[in-house]
Amino acid sequence: MKTNIINIGNSQGIILPSMILRQMKLTFKSSVQIEIENGTIMIKPEPRQGWAEAAKQMHEAKDDELLLGDFPNDFDNDEWTW
Repeated sequence: MKTNIINIGNSQGIILPSMILRQMKLTFKSSVQIEIENGTIMIKPEPRQGWAEAAKQMHEAKDDELLLGDFPNDFDNDEWTW
């Protein structure tokens, strides 16, 4: 897909087609990493967006207890050296 570099205020940028954004599951204000690899501009989505805030909200609601506690297994009991 071809696009052009355009002026955006005092900077330059590109417009990413909505088809690409949907395919990458990105929306307006999504956080991305921009890197250069072997002379190529790479735009990568930031993993786990919003997880820190969601975890904080779960903790405040006391909804962050373990669903499964520790459960021993034969390997842990018989074979693993602690």
